[in-house]
Amino acid sequence: MRDRMLLEVRNLKVYFYTKRGIVKAVDGVNLYLDKGEIVGLAGESGSGKSTIGYAIMRLVPFPGKIESGEILFKGENILKLDEEAFRKNYRWKKIAMVFQGSMSGFTPVFKIKDQIIEVLRIHGWNGDYEERIKELFKMVNMDPQLAEKYPHELSGGQKQRAFIAMALALNPEVLIADEPTTALDVMVQEHILNLLKKLRKELNLSIIFITHDLALLSEISDRDYTLYAGKVMESGPSEVIFKKPRHPYTSLLIESIATLDKDIIKGIPGAMPDLSSPPLGCRFNTRCPFARDICFKEEPKMKTFSDGDEVACWLY
Repeated sequence: MRDRMLLEVRNLKVYFYTKRGIVKAVDGVNLYLDKGEIVGLAGESGSGKSTIGYAIMRLVPFPGKIESGEILFKGENILKLDEEAFRKNYRWKKIAMVFQGSMSGFTPVFKIKDQIIEVLRIHGWNGDYEERIKELFKMVNMDPQLAEKYPHELSGGQKQRAFIAMALALNPEVLIADEPTTALDVMVQEHILNLLKKLRKELNLSIIFITHDLALLSEISDRDYTLYAGKVMESGPSEVIFKKPRHPYTSLLIESIATLDKDIIKGIPGAMPDLSSPPLGCRFNTRCPFARDICFKEEPKMKTFSDGDEVACWLY
C-alpha cells in the first residue's frame, strides 16, 4: 500500500435488484485517495459516481446491494465491519458526505443549530456544543449567528456551507462532496470551490469531489476518474486528463464544456446503455467515434502510461 494512501476501493460492484433485472450500477471499479488530496469523479448521470460515494458511506439505498469488492480505510476493509461498528467508528467520524441536493437536506422545522447538535450528540461529542458550532461556522466563513436560523431563512449558498459545516462536525479525514454546487449560481459555485480548497489546506482534509461538470473539476482536483456505465474509462493527474485526454469519452466530456470562445457546444451523441443488460466489450462502444470490431467483443484492460494516466481503451 502507498505510504500516503488513505482510502482505496478495489473491484467494487454495486448492483440494484429491480423488477426489470439486475442493474450493474458500479461494476468493478478501482480507485484510491491519498492524504490531503482532492480526487474528482466525473461522468454523465447514471455513470455510477454517486453510487460509489454511497457505497463508501455504506448507505446504498434499497434495492441496491454492495455485491463484492473491498473498501479499505488505512488498510482496514470497512465492508467487513457490522453496521454498528461502522456507524460508531467511521460514518461521520472518519468519513463524511455532503449529499447531492443537501441544500434541501435540513429538516425545515428545526433550527440549523439544533440539527448540528443532534449529529454531535448521537456520535458522543464530549465538548461544548455551542462552542463547536461557532468553530464550524467560522470554518466555513459564516456568521455563527446564522446557526440560529431555520433552513428557509438561509440562501442556497449559505445552506450548502452550513451542511458542509455539519459534515465536518466530528473532524472526519475524508469528505465526499456529491455535486456540492448543483443549483448554485456561478459566483456561489466559486465560493464553494474556494472553501473546499481552504478546508483541504487547513484541516489536511482528503476530498472526493463528484460532479458531471468538468469545468468545475479542472479548478479543484489533483487527480480525476472518468466513469461511464459503472466503469472507469480513464484516470490520472488532472493536468494530464485535461491537457492530453486519451479516452474518447474523456475527450468528448471535455469538448462539451462551455467556454466563451466556443460558438457551438458539442454534446455526446446517443445515450447511456441499459445497465441491466450492458453491452459486450467496451461499454462506450455504441457512442464512440473510434469503435472497431474488438470494441464490441472484448472489454479493454487498463493501460498505464509514464505520465500517470491510465486508460481502458482498445486504441492503446
